[in-house]
Amino acid sequence: MTVLLPAIIPVAFIIIIGVIVGKTLTLQKQTLSQLIVYVLAPALVADSLYTTTISAENAAQLLIGVFIVASLLYLLVLLISYFFKFPAITRKSLIATTLHPNNGNMGLPLVDFALGSAGLERAIIYMIGSSILLFGIAPAILAETSLKHSLKVTFKLPLMWAILAGLSLRFLQIELPFNLGEALHLLGRSAIPVALIILGMELVTTKFKVTNFEIISLHLRLLLAPLIALFVGKLINLPPLDLQVFILQSAMPTAVNTIVLATEFGGESLKVARTIVVTTLLSFWTLPLVLWVADKV
Repeated sequence: MTVLLPAIIPVAFIIIIGVIVGKTLTLQKQTLSQLIVYVLAPALVADSLYTTTISAENAAQLLIGVFIVASLLYLLVLLISYFFKFPAITRKSLIATTLHPNNGNMGLPLVDFALGSAGLERAIIYMIGSSILLFGIAPAILAETSLKHSLKVTFKLPLMWAILAGLSLRFLQIELPFNLGEALHLLGRSAIPVALIILGMELVTTKFKVTNFEIISLHLRLLLAPLIALFVGKLINLPPLDLQVFILQSAMPTAVNTIVLATEFGGESLKVARTIVVTTLLSFWTLPLVLWVADKV
């Protein structure tokens, strides 16, 4: 357990700072979130793709794995919803809370602290696949709109253009002048602590309550998802480090952005908000176990 503490404690420490900030200062979460979405996260992705040492084959394996895990979880949610006779709005909420782990705000720093820069590179690839699901495919599933319309929304986000920019710089082997690469790196790295502070601020304003919905959600998100990831990762023959990252990123609590999905495209926003809080708090007990298991596979 002492080996895990250097990975868990720094993340928890910054989240606690976010809690203190949320209670004592009048910062606007929306402004900080916009800073992440439109500036810092795109810079992090572009910088990582520009400097990554991951082969195209490894990246493709990870992305395929992300989509397989999401598909299996989606089918599992449909079965559970049918068994418990959930209404459509509850089924949509369960889809949102199950399919979208917080592998940005929480996953990136945890992997960074636990597995270093090589692990972070792979965690960002996972986040890219997850972002495509979150902003491209999930709205179509929840709102029952066309995939074409959802993709139009997706490509309006800077994150998608940052992916294209990072890949272009890498494949064309363009070296940024005037040390602009370092500026991009600094911008990107600042996304991690700011995201954790936002997460802490979210915990202040969301009430903690557990119902049957949250119990089902936390089992799917924190326990079954990493187990499915372990199975899928072995099935597609991920290398050891890739498999560790794959399992860890799949074990993250529900992403904060799922509240946006539930509000805009259908779902019970209150239940989704409570699930975000419950899974985030409980993840500090489950993630050390997952990290220990991932280290042994």
